[in-house]
Amino acid sequence: MDAFSSFFDSQPASTNRWTYDSLKNFRQISPVVQSHLYQVYLTLGCALVASAAGAYLHILWNIGGILTTLAGIGCIAWLMATPPYEERKRVSMLMAAALLEGASTGPLIGLAIDIDPSVLVSAFVGTAVAFGCFSAAAMFARRREYLYLGGLLSSGISMLLWLHFASSIFGGSTALFKFELYFGLLLFVGYMVVDTQEIIERAHLGDMDYVKHALTLFTDFFGVFVRLLIIMLRNSVEKTRRRRRKGGTKCMDFGLFFNAAA
Repeated sequence: MDAFSSFFDSQPASTNRWTYDSLKNFRQISPVVQSHLYQVYLTLGCALVASAAGAYLHILWNIGGILTTLAGIGCIAWLMATPPYEERKRVSMLMAAALLEGASTGPLIGLAIDIDPSVLVSAFVGTAVAFGCFSAAAMFARRREYLYLGGLLSSGISMLLWLHFASSIFGGSTALFKFELYFGLLLFVGYMVVDTQEIIERAHLGDMDYVKHALTLFTDFFGVFVRLLIIMLRNSVEKTRRRRRKGGTKCMDFGLFFNAAA
């Protein structure tokens, strides 16, 4: 066995061959930054649990609406204004903001449960898979490789906001709503990559504010989840309409839910 193992140890290692060490090698990510990322994603997971609890509370007591949306924005502003050394207070503000965000999305989630509960699970799993894949791509990539996309994505967000503002004033067609939906999904997926690499870069420079970084990733995750859920709901309703040629399924205004969630 020693001779057998020494034979493979003596072979030249190929640079293209996958090894377990290459899986553990996060390029230029130091152990300190890896520990910071672990803390960020752990906090993000807790925020997602709080968000799910908020959606459940809405289903029980119908608490979601404009008030929870404004309260969630207030919690985020309070969090950003709180000094980093008040760690417990900032974590509490993040959990409260996530809870209120989940309650605000409660009407959309309740609609998904009424139409097809499997759509809700599929949207969450799809968002989680996309988030994991694109975050891993940002971690394994070279430092600053994707940061240059930030300006392009910011321009796209500005264009999306102006289109949304114009459609709310002058009225928008179904085609415009679909464009906002799919284009917004593309932008938030791009932000998953850019924000992950920006968090890594900031951590290398000494910024270890894991609460703020978790809030950034939570916003990206939620933006993708809401848009993916609306797309799947639309597809489910359209399939039902095809099955019922003589009517029966009333047209639903998904734009109202999208406007509230966006």
